[in-house]
Amino acid sequence: LTVGGVLGGAAAFVLIVEKIALLRDPGYTPSCSINPILSCGSVMSTPQAEVFGFANPLIGVACFPVVVATGVAVLAGVRLPRWWWLGLQAGAVFGAGFVTWLFVQSVYRIGALCPYCMIVWVVTIVVFCYTTLYTLDRGHLPTPARWRPAVTAAVRVHSVIPTAWMLILAVLIGEAFWSYWRTLL
Repeated sequence: LTVGGVLGGAAAFVLIVEKIALLRDPGYTPSCSINPILSCGSVMSTPQAEVFGFANPLIGVACFPVVVATGVAVLAGVRLPRWWWLGLQAGAVFGAGFVTWLFVQSVYRIGALCPYCMIVWVVTIVVFCYTTLYTLDRGHLPTPARWRPAVTAAVRVHSVIPTAWMLILAVLIGEAFWSYWRTLL
């Protein structure tokens, strides 16, 4: 949580800085605009970049510090109350759903990828996976008795779920932009 929150927060902050530069100078080329596919500028100029009426990275700038604080508290041995974990779980569910929607929009509607956004996607998915496993394992989210063995197994092989998720996204990106990637080979 601590490392993920720092990485996600840093990426969201850089996106805000890049967005401000783009607003000041419409001819500005963001640092993450590398080629026609890896192009933050293409993504930042779409309605999807401001779903709630403000730049999406502001959500990350506001929320990732909570993730960092949770990670630091856990590292310090603080026993956080159930309501805290349920709140973090709710935020993680929203985040995972939102970045999944943003992934679909970027890959299949906009036709461009933002490297900093992809960092936020990865961090959000990993935070979601580990928060969910933790809240299930610790009983913060009620689990029927017949599902306990599955939860215990998932906790034991905890890296499989986010790794599989990332591989699926990588395959979808590879397939969607294959005609471009092929020219680089």
